[in-house]
Amino acid sequence: MAEGLLGGVLGEEDEKPEIEAPEALAGSEAFAAAVAARLSTSDPEVARDTSAFLKEQTQLLKVQKEHLSDEHALRLAHLAHQSHLLLGQRLGQGIRLAFQVVIALVVIVIGIGIAVMLHDAFTSHSVVIDAFEAPAALAARGVTGTVVASDVLDELTRLQDATRTALVNEKRSLTNAWSSQVKVDVPETGISLGEISRLLRARFGHDLHIGGELVETASGGLALSVRGDGVVPKTFTGGADEYQKLVVDAAQYLYAGFQPYLWGAYLGESGRCPDAIAFVRSVYASADDRERALLLNLWGGCEMAIDPSTASSRDALEKYQEAVKLRPDFWLGYHNQAERLMALGEEESAWRVGEALIQAAGGRPSNVAEYLEPFDELTWNLPAELRTEIAAAETGNPNGLNTAITDVQLHDPAAAALALQTVPADPTIPSTFSSLVASASAHIARGLWAEEIGDVSQAETEMEAVRVALANPVVTLFLRDRMCQIAPVEEAAGHPDRADAILADPAAAHFVDCQRFRGDILDHRGNWVGAQQAYAAAVALAPDLPAGYYSWGIALARHGDLAGALSKLQAANQRGPHWADPLEAWGDVLAKQGRFKQALEKYDEALKYAPNWAALKQARDTAARKRSAGGLDGRFQAANDSDFRVVSNRPR
Repeated sequence: MAEGLLGGVLGEEDEKPEIEAPEALAGSEAFAAAVAARLSTSDPEVARDTSAFLKEQTQLLKVQKEHLSDEHALRLAHLAHQSHLLLGQRLGQGIRLAFQVVIALVVIVIGIGIAVMLHDAFTSHSVVIDAFEAPAALAARGVTGTVVASDVLDELTRLQDATRTALVNEKRSLTNAWSSQVKVDVPETGISLGEISRLLRARFGHDLHIGGELVETASGGLALSVRGDGVVPKTFTGGADEYQKLVVDAAQYLYAGFQPYLWGAYLGESGRCPDAIAFVRSVYASADDRERALLLNLWGGCEMAIDPSTASSRDALEKYQEAVKLRPDFWLGYHNQAERLMALGEEESAWRVGEALIQAAGGRPSNVAEYLEPFDELTWNLPAELRTEIAAAETGNPNGLNTAITDVQLHDPAAAALALQTVPADPTIPSTFSSLVASASAHIARGLWAEEIGDVSQAETEMEAVRVALANPVVTLFLRDRMCQIAPVEEAAGHPDRADAILADPAAAHFVDCQRFRGDILDHRGNWVGAQQAYAAAVALAPDLPAGYYSWGIALARHGDLAGALSKLQAANQRGPHWADPLEAWGDVLAKQGRFKQALEKYDEALKYAPNWAALKQARDTAARKRSAGGLDGRFQAANDSDFRVVSNRPR
């Protein structure tokens, strides 16, 4: 009965009749007794039998009641026991489930580890230096096979560090050879994860193994032999005390064999550009297209270092163009093409190279932002240019000069002054290819900053230093377009002869800035016809760039042609949508027309791109007051107004 009761509690309904049977029996007997009692009224004997039967049934019911009462406590104890058992079962199931989860996690981790090892094995392009062979006699001098391998590794690491600047622009693409890892590999004893990983790389990877031996020669000297995958074995000999020299020679030989581009870059950065070009020529035919693109890039740069002339610049440009043909994702090649074209005064062509880069990169934004800096300069996308410079600084390649110039162009002289504080006033590094350009760039940055804050005297001093620096062909090779910025400063300082001399340079005819600044100067002198011709020439040089349209629009506004000004400023904005200056000038023209609501919209849009431009904020506040008052704002003045300064609106 206890089992039946437990079954009922647990839902086993087929056991339910066993529990209810006594109660049903008692009910049926009682009903029979009641029937018999009615029949006894007609027969005394039946009545006696009925009475006896009823007494027996009563006694039976008492026994059943006592039995059920005694069994109730047992049932309760049994149920409590079953509850404890179920709780234990649940706890056991939870522990078992947790243990299974732990096992599953361990299996997953092991699986991930195996997958990572397999991935690393299949993608491994490491240079592994195996232990060299060395005679026991040299061990007394501390020279063992492992020591030789470590010394070769140290020299390779030094070479790699020395060419780190050559890797900056290729760090995303060069994932093989030294750029991933170089290490001494000594086989482990026993079986371990490290050993398994090493075996997998050996079986499935693309590692390059190098090794060799160091022996004593018959004359008592040393001979260091090196060999490696794809490298012709070579032996270097020397005296007994020339061990270190042998290591250096062997490491350089291996480095040139495994990484020809980086070895050539090392030669170039060491001031050995003729050797670098000779080396590039010797290995170019055997290199693949990817390596050829890098070698051509190196070749072009070294040509300009040896001969800083327009001819070498053209030769370098051709090599950069060929590099991009060989490797369409060679972003540095696009960048260098643009730099050469800009220096040659072919800014429209440089812009087209930028468009090709963006298309090859799959649009914008992309992961090639640092290579777009010259194109952002051409289209005056100054916020993007500044972000690129900040990102470069965060990765350990700061350039305070470029940052300062961009801050000036954004009309943020305070930020520009801070950036200039990170640059020496006069770089004291030796007069090398890069330091000459850096020194001139420092004068440019300080001159533009002084011009922005209205310090004409300091601006003239700095720009005069730039003019002197441009007499050096190395500086001219890279900063020829900056000569245009000297002319308006000289004009503002009262030296029109110097301004004319700058603009009379034959090269000036090819630069947008020179032509638009010529227009400003002619307009300032009262030659409006000649000024418009100069503005038209600026637009014709680069019809897809905004600067020419912007200067022309400013000039038209000064002369009261507001409709013409709006047309030119709108064209500038279409070609340079992230440039605040055309938007600010557009707002000025609208304010001049009394259209203050539209002017405020242009000012607000301009503030998105130049948020710290004080004059822009003031113009917006003025327009807001004028709108409330319902008046007009005469900010534009005639060209012969005494307040007009030709250096105004010169963001660079």
